Amino acid sequence: MLHFIKHFRTITRHRHKVIYHCMKCGIFWQGLRHDLSKYSPTEFLPGARFYLGDRSPTEAERREYGYSMAWIHHKGRNKHHFEYWTDYNNQTHRMEAVEMPLRYVKEMFCDRVAAGKIYQGDNYTDHNPIDYFEKGNAKNLMHPKTAALLESWLRMLLDEGEEKTFAYIKSLK
Repeated sequence: MLHFIKHFRTITRHRHKVIYHCMKCGIFWQGLRHDLSKYSPTEFLPGARFYLGDRSPTEAERREYGYSMAWIHHKGRNKHHFEYWTDYNNQTHRMEAVEMPLRYVKEMFCDRVAAGKIYQGDNYTDHNPIDYFEKGNAKNLMHPKTAALLESWLRMLLDEGEEKTFAYIKSLK
């Protein structure tokens, strides 16, 4: 029961932080719908069962089963995840990354910054989001234009801070 409550608090705190960031980026209404699928039984119950506190519970679910049904459900319903944006390419006959629309890249940025703040707590710095991006494999799996755009914003966050970065992102149409 304790993990149930802790997981609920974590995802709710994260969601509220994303909503706030989305407001600063000019996509408030989109932010209000952020990650609502995490409250569905398919995502919430495994999230509570595999709750870790300092990172996504999908990692523990993956270790146990070899996959995460919660993540498969989540990425298929939330357009701010680059994994949502794959499609079959008729020329290569393979699944490939598709360039993400700007508004979802904005939400992805907000999501990554908020996740760093929630999981790192008092240890968060503007260096965390770019470090996470560089250590992971996402850059190689995203459409090159999407990856370049996200990386430029993460570097701007590091170099110029939140205020300037959010204002700049908000100015983009």
